[in-house]
Amino acid sequence: MKAIIILSALGLATMFAGIYANKKLLLPLVLLGLIAACVFNNLGWNLNYRVYHDMLFFDNNAIAFGNLILGIAFLVFLLSGDYFKNNLEHLEDNYSIIIFSLVGAMLMVSFSNLAMLFIGIETLSISLYVLAGSKKNSLASNEAALKYFLLGSFATGFLLFGIVLIYGASGTFHLQGITDYVILNRGALPTIFHLGILFVMIGLAFKVSVVPFHFWTADVYEGSPTIITAFMATVVKIAGFAAFLRLFLTCFSSISAHFVPILCILSVLTMFLGNITAVYQNNFKRMLAFSSIAHAGYMLLAVIALKKESYLAILLYTAAYSFATIAAFAVLMVIKSNHGNDSIENFNGLAKRNPLMAFALTVAMLSLAGIPVTAGFFAKYYLFSTALSTGYTWLIVLAVINSAIGVVYYFRVIIASYFKDGETAAIHLGSIYKLVLILCTIAIFLLGIFPNLLIDLL
Repeated sequence: MKAIIILSALGLATMFAGIYANKKLLLPLVLLGLIAACVFNNLGWNLNYRVYHDMLFFDNNAIAFGNLILGIAFLVFLLSGDYFKNNLEHLEDNYSIIIFSLVGAMLMVSFSNLAMLFIGIETLSISLYVLAGSKKNSLASNEAALKYFLLGSFATGFLLFGIVLIYGASGTFHLQGITDYVILNRGALPTIFHLGILFVMIGLAFKVSVVPFHFWTADVYEGSPTIITAFMATVVKIAGFAAFLRLFLTCFSSISAHFVPILCILSVLTMFLGNITAVYQNNFKRMLAFSSIAHAGYMLLAVIALKKESYLAILLYTAAYSFATIAAFAVLMVIKSNHGNDSIENFNGLAKRNPLMAFALTVAMLSLAGIPVTAGFFAKYYLFSTALSTGYTWLIVLAVINSAIGVVYYFRVIIASYFKDGETAAIHLGSIYKLVLILCTIAIFLLGIFPNLLIDLL
């Protein structure tokens, strides 16, 4: 809880510090605040405490996901220092809104009341609507914000209606109360309760880009400022799936037969559409957007399994996915600043122009593809084995096929970097970008070679 308070205070401090202080001091202030939030977040390890009349529950799962969110946000803010260096006019606004969105993400991983889940989602979402359109002079950014806002509002209606139906049937917003209600009435649950689960599922599926609620993803990813897209592609995925799993594992695991078949269909559609569409993309940002959709299909396997091990499977997978995605977007930001667009052709000959960038990008692509000794390989292995232990062999076979499809477009970027001719002028890489790429690469190899670093935590 102290971490959420620190983030809230940090957001307010950042907002006003930009008015009264040198804006170059904002980034150090934010980074110190994130470190402090992470430290205080870890003080709750093994305490399993509840606050605000059981509206928030800070168990080890909430703290672990909170640490991952704060760690990824730290890397995003590091990159933002160089990204916003030529646009300091609204720097404090961008920073404070990103921090407030982190507050929403932290609420999403620790809620134990449906009202708090809704508050967390809306705090995160409204902040992102603004951030997506923060590049005011860009028509694509304005379009991204409008699409995200309209479709997001529509999805929020489904989520809120589902919460109301669940409350109408069970008489409580608390997860424990809903769980008790389901156990007592397992054989005679009213139709409105099942409809409530369905509508909540739709609302959460939109937030994590599950087919057929994915239509916003590619356009919003492409139109938003690249640093915001990197934040959106990682933190939102972590918070969204942590919330998805927390709700369904806690409340609905005893009646999983009623909704798991729907999740299986959504998972298969999401994997195939995401991977096949990504193969045909020539825009790197759009390729990563459809890649993120495909990974959402994989992550649904943990929700389908509905086991305690699902928490660890999601934690491992989102960690591996996030570090690789941050590295890929870091390279993209440098490439785009040199070429002015997101075309994959801009990566041609990258290894000759900047070997570090090419190597970091290659490691990121290999991890996203699930190649051994990278974090992505073990994350997929653990995720697939978790689902396989519950009997979904056919689903794992389809997931493996999709992983093979994913190799096609991930290796396309690697081939462009090492085996195609492009510009020969060297690319200068700032010290911050070097640091982020090195940190992400180390994290990818550490989690791939020593996965127990995370496994032993939960």
